[in-house]
Amino acid sequence: MQNFFDTKIEFLKGVGPQKAVLLNKELGIFTFGDLVQYYPFRHEDRTKFHTISEANGSMPYIQLKGRIRHYEMQGPPRKRRLKAYLVDETGEIELVWFQGAQWMLKKIQPGVEYVVYGKPNLFGSKLNIAHPEIEIASQQNLEAGYLQPVYSTTELLKRKYLDSKAIAKLQRVLLPEAVKRIKETLPVQIRERYSLMDKNESIAYVHFPETPETLQRAQFRLKFEELFYVQIRLLKLKLARIDKFKGMVFNKAELLNKFYNEHLPFELTNAQKRVIKEIYRDLRSGNQMNRLLQGDVGSGKTIVAFICMLIAIGCDTQGALMAPTEILATQHYHGLKEFADKMGLRIALLTGSTKKSERKIIHEYLRTGELHILVGTHALLEEIVQFKNLGLAIVDEQHRFGVAQRSRLWQKNEGIFPHVLVMTATPIPRTLAMTLYGDLDISTIDELPAGRKPIKTIHRYDANRLKVNSFIKEQIALGRQVYIVYPLIEESEKLDLKDLMDGYESVARAFPDVPLSILHGKMKTEAKEYEMNRFVKGETKIMVATTVIEVGVNVPNASVMIIENAERFGLAQLHQLRGRVGRGADQSYCILISNYKLSQDGRVRLETMVRTNNGFEIADTDLQLRGPGDLMGTQQSGVLDLLIADLGKDGKILQAAREAALAILDDDPTLQKEENANIKYQIASMKKSAINWSRIS
Repeated sequence: MQNFFDTKIEFLKGVGPQKAVLLNKELGIFTFGDLVQYYPFRHEDRTKFHTISEANGSMPYIQLKGRIRHYEMQGPPRKRRLKAYLVDETGEIELVWFQGAQWMLKKIQPGVEYVVYGKPNLFGSKLNIAHPEIEIASQQNLEAGYLQPVYSTTELLKRKYLDSKAIAKLQRVLLPEAVKRIKETLPVQIRERYSLMDKNESIAYVHFPETPETLQRAQFRLKFEELFYVQIRLLKLKLARIDKFKGMVFNKAELLNKFYNEHLPFELTNAQKRVIKEIYRDLRSGNQMNRLLQGDVGSGKTIVAFICMLIAIGCDTQGALMAPTEILATQHYHGLKEFADKMGLRIALLTGSTKKSERKIIHEYLRTGELHILVGTHALLEEIVQFKNLGLAIVDEQHRFGVAQRSRLWQKNEGIFPHVLVMTATPIPRTLAMTLYGDLDISTIDELPAGRKPIKTIHRYDANRLKVNSFIKEQIALGRQVYIVYPLIEESEKLDLKDLMDGYESVARAFPDVPLSILHGKMKTEAKEYEMNRFVKGETKIMVATTVIEVGVNVPNASVMIIENAERFGLAQLHQLRGRVGRGADQSYCILISNYKLSQDGRVRLETMVRTNNGFEIADTDLQLRGPGDLMGTQQSGVLDLLIADLGKDGKILQAAREAALAILDDDPTLQKEENANIKYQIASMKKSAINWSRIS
């Protein structure tokens, strides 16, 4: 009865066509299968009643029973609120409604016994509960201790009577029929090894558990299964690729040795040497390399990329490096050209603004093989760009390029695929890397070059602006340069932020004798280049910018980064911005300026930045604060089509699931064995486009 789960949601008792349209649009629930897997995000503990005297402001949600002694409306007509006083034999607590006060007024009656559920808050010296759930006490709700599921819903759904309770009611209608039809998707040996609950039990209990323990076991089972199928998918991709795509064998190292012995400008760190060895092992293996190289800002990925290109060029092939923006591509080009010239290699830059006459020459030299290295933006992917023999394709800042774009680079060769190295300067937490890049091998540069002084990071409030300005003056007097970054370009009515133009004017007033540059995303490319070049040459001392400068701009003399409204930036962005300074030998500083009103998350972000320079630690904190979808941007969220697992919190489960998936595919790569039949069946039953293979379909 596989098609039971494909039944349209409107056919469920209590839904109908109008509610179905809302569930489709607001929650993405189209079928019975979607509803069954619409999991609650928490459960309210209704197993216990507290007395009013036990309540205190540090408690989470609590359940009380008592009678309404008295109630009254308070405040001016526009801001009327309803206050009611609940009493039991131990004391009294205030219940308050700011919204829907008139509606509640009609509902409550003095002297009647109620069951009340909500979060106690200390307001001055008094306790109150704002907007509690309240229902008349009945035998059922006084006796039946249970864990009540809470489902995400929207304002529109609440107005149409589809709140969390209504969704729970629909689940109660559907589950008895659904549970009978749920097939087991994991083999016996895995269920026994990890003490996993059966699939149908776990689906029933994740909605309506009998105890906190059954809830925990149900969640563990479903998270494990979901992550197991994500890993099976990625590992199968990897196996298929290794099997299908043979790689060119690069086993000559003369060029590399020549560069290493004669032209290497500084000693490589141990981490860089280790990573080069890992890459060289891949290039010699006869399989196509697909490796992710991650390293923190300034850890020296570019020189590693160049050395790897030398291995490819030394074996009569060409290298390509693709970056997401023109500024970054241009910088890579200038960085690599210095090395290429020393080695007598021909290198070119191809971006959207390369002149037509230059393009012609580049295309010609590329086809004949006279051009050794091509650096560029998306322009590299155009049909007309044809290599004689592309041996190594390097993609920088990978999460800005989709997998489809990566594969278009592979297609640049007839017959045999180039090796692929993906570089990212945004350190990725292990759990995320295993899920997003589980089909790639991962190399990490985890130390900074010798002689780099750690950047000092300081948090200041708006009120300290005069102190910050005098510090900037001191630094400029010492011959340094300064970035001042603002979050927005134009004033937005909703956000009370100093926008860039305002900021620029106040910087100009504060530093009347200092030449300034300005840089933002809406400027034309030529104007950006012009401003950037003035700053690089030291003609201007302060660069007022938006986050355009976040990635890759390298000015060794700029040693101060001021970030305005720092609380408005994500952690990864703050870390990237900070990485723009500290490129030279001088002590560098990053000053985060915020106002006094900070959210809990905002405070954690700023404290994390002040505490550590370690990009991997920062990425972990960021993952816990923001969740994986936000972290990788929407273009990657398809990969993270997770229903219940949370990569910020479920790292251990992910590790176990990956090990289980590896063990199965090592033993039975094509899943032919009888004991793996249900895995094979589950994969076969999924639609071709499905990303999450653990779904009920």
